Amino acid sequence: MLLYNSQVSGNCYKVRLLLAHLGLDYERREMDVIDRSDRADTLGDLNPALRVPTLVLDDGRPLAESNAIMWFLGEGTPYVPDDRFERAQVLQWLFFEQYSHEPHIAVVRFWVAVAHAPPSPEALEAKRRDGYTALDAMERHLATGRFLVGERYTIADIALYAYTHVAHEGGFGIPRHPSLARAGGSSAAPRAHQRLSHQPPSRGGSAISPHRIGQG
Repeated sequence: MLLYNSQVSGNCYKVRLLLAHLGLDYERREMDVIDRSDRADTLGDLNPALRVPTLVLDDGRPLAESNAIMWFLGEGTPYVPDDRFERAQVLQWLFFEQYSHEPHIAVVRFWVAVAHAPPSPEALEAKRRDGYTALDAMERHLATGRFLVGERYTIADIALYAYTHVAHEGGFGIPRHPSLARAGGSSAAPRAHQRLSHQPPSRGGSAISPHRIGQG
């Protein structure tokens, strides 16, 4: 498998973390999202949105969108439940992550820590406010348990962990969310866990044709 990746992207990190948990071999090609001039040439035939992550399977079929990739890889493993209701709950959190969490927490982090080009203070504060609304929702849910779905670690936990564990890079104060801090430290990645910026060893994803690293 070949993963078109950005090392500082939480969306790519989700896929890398699940691949590490599953012990699957793959290669990486690093993409830059500050300079996207090569996106059409590189990803045009693979992903109509020209975004990372994009995963090319061993048979050549491409798959885009981080949560879709995780669902595909996790199907038939402990990371995607068999129970119909719990599967729907996993999807509930994946939709929450993409609609209510990532557009605010990831965007603020990108502005502040990656692109170093934040908008006006008013726009930044509005995004942070919406980000805290998402973190507050997670805090309420995790106050009664260690995991987002059922009593075990699933791709829902991976999806929400990705940008939450680096939210401080965008100026979010996680200490005000004790349940989130507890979940992140004890259950978010029980095996094969590395932080978002970690460069995996060659077996877990060897880099090929590296570009300057950007954020997805």
